[in-house]
Amino acid sequence: MPDNPKRKGPRDDKRISTQPHEIQYWKKKLNVSGQQLAGAKKATGSTSAKVIKEYLKNKKK
Repeated sequence: MPDNPKRKGPRDDKRISTQPHEIQYWKKKLNVSGQQLAGAKKATGSTSAKVIKEYLKNKKK
């Protein structure tokens, strides 16, 4: 079943998707830019929200 772009939050809150509405959600939730989010995904090699949150948290220190 395709993702519903009218839905405000992510379909799976454990994964960060490439859907534009989900990217917007995670940028706001994590208080980062799109470039920072993409960089974190690339650096970690993961789409796991938990892994990316931890990476960004450590990066801000």
